[in-house]
Amino acid sequence: MSLKEPAILIVDDNEDNRYTLTRRLKREGYWNLVEAHDGHEALERLAHTPFDLVLLDIMMPGMNGFETLESMKSDMALRDIPVIMISAVDEVESVVRCIELGAEDHLPKPFNAALLRARISASLEKKRLRDQQESYLRQIEIEKNRVDELLHATLPNAAVHELKSTNTVRPRRFEDVVVLFCDVVGFTQYCDRHAPEEVVSHLQEMVNTCEQITARYGLEKIKTIGDAYMATAGLLHYVENPADASVSAGLEMISAVKNLEASWDLRVGIHIGPVVAGVIGSKQFVFDLWGDTVNVASRIVAESEPSNVLVSAPVWRLIQGRFRGKSMGQVELKGKGALELVQCK
Repeated sequence: MSLKEPAILIVDDNEDNRYTLTRRLKREGYWNLVEAHDGHEALERLAHTPFDLVLLDIMMPGMNGFETLESMKSDMALRDIPVIMISAVDEVESVVRCIELGAEDHLPKPFNAALLRARISASLEKKRLRDQQESYLRQIEIEKNRVDELLHATLPNAAVHELKSTNTVRPRRFEDVVVLFCDVVGFTQYCDRHAPEEVVSHLQEMVNTCEQITARYGLEKIKTIGDAYMATAGLLHYVENPADASVSAGLEMISAVKNLEASWDLRVGIHIGPVVAGVIGSKQFVFDLWGDTVNVASRIVAESEPSNVLVSAPVWRLIQGRFRGKSMGQVELKGKGALELVQCK
């Protein structure tokens, strides 16, 4: 509703009544006035023009005030427009019926200037407040959706559901979780040779691609750390073959990212084992994993060759027969000791 120029529709079959109302309303400062001579014309105008108030005569030929009011209140696009009924002083029962049908108020004929001013002003104020409330509610809904988007961008879906339900995400220990790390080969040197805008744009494109592949194989993205991308399988929701899904996702990530504009080589490291998972932070939520499994997976990716998926022996035992592999023998992982690693194809 416009605070400066509210739109008012005057519906009356009597031309003198319409003229009298129009003249008096203009004296009160209302200039955006439209006339209709019966209910059919009123509904036609309402269908094409937004109005803030309708002054509706009860007794009209063709489509009378009752029928017009009922039609407006049954139309979801029109039902909230306030309607003031115009009636003769001896039509009290008709006025009561109109109020029961949803009319805002009534104006008796002949028109009293003070009463006209008061009832139109009150109805327009109610409309303004309703519009304001609806605007606030829409804004709240927009902000709520924005918060939901941010939560889903920060936390896995299951964690978001638990946070909404309980206002917290309880830390848990999970067994047999597959942890996948991938990172860009030569990323530091690439940053030195390219503009920051180009680096961030290409990194965003890579992450988007990895997220799509992650979702397609049922993995869950945990976070990005610089140029590294971390995901899990079998953590917060069931994946039938988490090790198979992770290796397949890793191989597809390498192929897909190589075909992007930056033509980056990825290397992937995968391990399986127990992890502790939970949410930390109070102003900025971060869902994260801790434990030896995570540390080993991060060490494995550092040992991987460009464009290769390197998995630990425990992962290989779960996928052998469905992937080709080449043992790299016992590889000394920094701070973790020796572990057999296998290149997958």
